[in-house]
Amino acid sequence: MHTCPLCHSDDTHAYYEDAHRAYLQCQPCQLVFVNPEHRLNAQREKAFYDLHENDPNDAGYRRFLSRVCTPMLERIAPHSQGLDFGCGPGPTLSLMLEEAGHQVALYDIFYHPNAQALTTTYDFMTATEVIEHLHDPHRVWQQWLNLVKPGGWIGLMTKMVKDVDAFATWHYKNDLTHVIFFSRHTFEYLAERDQLELEFIGNDVILLRKPQ
Repeated sequence: MHTCPLCHSDDTHAYYEDAHRAYLQCQPCQLVFVNPEHRLNAQREKAFYDLHENDPNDAGYRRFLSRVCTPMLERIAPHSQGLDFGCGPGPTLSLMLEEAGHQVALYDIFYHPNAQALTTTYDFMTATEVIEHLHDPHRVWQQWLNLVKPGGWIGLMTKMVKDVDAFATWHYKNDLTHVIFFSRHTFEYLAERDQLELEFIGNDVILLRKPQ
C-alpha cells in the first residue's frame, strides 16, 4: 500500500476505484488520496487550470469567495498582512481583502511563482480550492503553518469527503486535478496534532488559528 501523503502513515487501504483512478484512504487521518501513479503531470495539470475563467469582476465568483472572505474579515485585525496561496490566473479574493483595508501578497506555483512571498510571515493566509490539488500536502501544510504568525489565521475552502457511498457519485472527484480529499476528521486530526483552533463554516470553509 502507499504511504499517506499527509501524515506519512503506512496504515492505508483501498477506498474506491472508478474507470480513471484508484483511491486510497489513510486510517489515522482519514485522508482519501488518488494512487500517485494516476496523477497528471505538471504540464497536463496546468492545461486544466488554463481553462478556468476566474474574473475579479464576476459578481457570482465574488459571492462564492465571500464564504471565506466574510468570516476571515470578522476575525483579523484592521490593516493585517496576508497571503493568498494558490491564487490562480485571476486573483480575486486578494482584491476583496484589499478593498477591506488589508495587504495581500500572492503566490501560485503556475501563475504567480513568487518565491519571495514564501520567505516572510503573515497575520493570515488563504487557500481557496487549493488543498485538493496538492501532491505533497505534508510539506505544504508545514509551509502554511510556518507562514502564519502566532495567533494568525488560515482560511481554506475545499469540498469534504463524507463516506464512500457519497464519494461514488461525487462530482468533485471527477476533476482529474483533484488528488486528495479531506474530511472533517482530517482537519480535526491536524488541528489536534498541531494545536490549532478549528472552525467549520458551512460545508466547505475551514478556519484554523495558530496558538499565540
